[in-house]
Amino acid sequence: MAHADDLNIRERPIPAIRKRAPRAFLLGAGTLLLSAVVVARIGRFGFNPTDQGFVLAQVWRVLHGEIPHVDFLGPRPFGSAYLHLIDHLVPAPLMIGSSFVMMVQLIVATFALVAFLTGTSPLDWGPLRLGLVFAAALVCLNTYPLMAWHTVDGVFLVAVGWWALDSGLRSGSRWRRLLGLFCLGFAIIVKQSFVFAAPICLLILLFHPAAPPKKWPRLLGDVLVLGAAPLLYFGMVTVAGGLPSAIAQLTGGTQTWGESLFRFWAADFEGRADPRTYLLPVLLAVAVIAVAWSVRERLGEPGRRLRLVMGLCVGAVVVFVVADGGFEHVGSWPVTLLWLFLLAAVLDAVVRKRLPWQHLAIAALGWMAGLSWGYPLPGLLTGILALGVLEAVVPPDRPRVPRLAGGVLGATAFVLAGLLLMSAHDKAPYADRPQGELTKDLGDVAPSMRGVRTNPGVHTYVAQIRGCLDHYPASRVAVLPHNSFVAPIFGVRNPFPMDWPIPIEMTGDSPERMVEAAERLDREGDYLVLFQTVDPVSLSAGEPVPGAVTSDAPTIGLSSVEGRIKDVLGGARVACGSFAGFWAPAR
Repeated sequence: MAHADDLNIRERPIPAIRKRAPRAFLLGAGTLLLSAVVVARIGRFGFNPTDQGFVLAQVWRVLHGEIPHVDFLGPRPFGSAYLHLIDHLVPAPLMIGSSFVMMVQLIVATFALVAFLTGTSPLDWGPLRLGLVFAAALVCLNTYPLMAWHTVDGVFLVAVGWWALDSGLRSGSRWRRLLGLFCLGFAIIVKQSFVFAAPICLLILLFHPAAPPKKWPRLLGDVLVLGAAPLLYFGMVTVAGGLPSAIAQLTGGTQTWGESLFRFWAADFEGRADPRTYLLPVLLAVAVIAVAWSVRERLGEPGRRLRLVMGLCVGAVVVFVVADGGFEHVGSWPVTLLWLFLLAAVLDAVVRKRLPWQHLAIAALGWMAGLSWGYPLPGLLTGILALGVLEAVVPPDRPRVPRLAGGVLGATAFVLAGLLLMSAHDKAPYADRPQGELTKDLGDVAPSMRGVRTNPGVHTYVAQIRGCLDHYPASRVAVLPHNSFVAPIFGVRNPFPMDWPIPIEMTGDSPERMVEAAERLDREGDYLVLFQTVDPVSLSAGEPVPGAVTSDAPTIGLSSVEGRIKDVLGGARVACGSFAGFWAPAR
């Protein structure tokens, strides 16, 4: 591994800097190219009306001057709405462009975490590590949907933040240190589960091996930069009069503490292979490697060979866990990798005689990413966890791998990860049918969805919404309970303060605010409020969508709020496609 001092650009001669510039360009170009290929081959297949467009709906509100927690509500802060303004700058249809941005985020986060873990610069990596890191990015994607999402944003910001902070402290680069601090603070306002990155950041500032002597004015300045994004965000909310409501919203949700990581040990896997058995051989191998390393001078060449064999065994187990997991969106393999990664941290502590703080920080990030109601798993870090185990079992005194052989191994790992990724997505795109059944392009419904392919049922469903908007024109439109994509895709305004008014999302005064919005609509007119009669599960299953329903047809109701809204609205009862609702033209 390159020494950390190699990151100090000020000590590099001009020819070395010039040599690194083309590498930086190639890495950037490779990231953009891989992101585009993944979106074209995988990301554009499958569409889920429930989830996709959720963050884009928040961006749409911000673009129209709405203020978080004042004009629109939710149980999480809305930092992602500002971060994903960039999605509108990508020269592609909005839904495709948003998928592209998400993949770029994931690749950059993978590079950042590997650089942070190893203390090296990506510009110094050889072909073997580069191939493995690009492969790790594909493993991190697994069958996670390519869409703007707050958890992805949090992982991205924390990864870049820790990398920039660590390399900035090692090299003495002020701008990198400050960039890292700002990113870590920004992570807090995309999802509160990432607030735990802040105390870890403070520990790094205080106890980093390369930290300069403690000077309180500098430390105070660093803390202010760390808190800059949250202060700006909540300062804006406070000035707008929304702080009490924001506190109620952000603290009123159901608490989750990553229970799936610990229930792993007591789970019943119902006849499937018990993934906990994979930890035992790795634990034994780690113990053998640690002991052999501690007495390496006495064991000599036989000890080196023993460590090599044990390392290969660990590598085989890691590869098997990834392959056996089949890139399932929900499965035990991400949790298995996290525990394997913690075993690798113990080995790193023995071999390098230090606290494995980078390993512990990344494990903590996996836990933060798993603090979720819908996806309580560290799936977005699976590639990092797998590669981290492999990095730990490779001895510091290993012989240098020839560039050609390293390139072949790295390329092989990347190709195999790509093939596994394509196979998994072709069989089961997120919340949609297998790729062979995704025969309809949504571009004929809305230009911003051009290139997105889905099953005929979902296409009919989205096309019906388009037809309803044309038949019942109104400036304010909502399709309840969960069709957040409607506003940003069709360019309408949602008159309700929530884009996803499902029970677990409605915290604080959200239910009352929803009903108040309906009362205001009834007074002012010029609205179309539709209620879906088709269950989202049937859409994902590709079942046919009714061509027409009556205006009094039963609709999907997830809480009492939908019924209260119906009682308030006094517009004409209408039926359109599979939707029933209320319409009041402009007065």
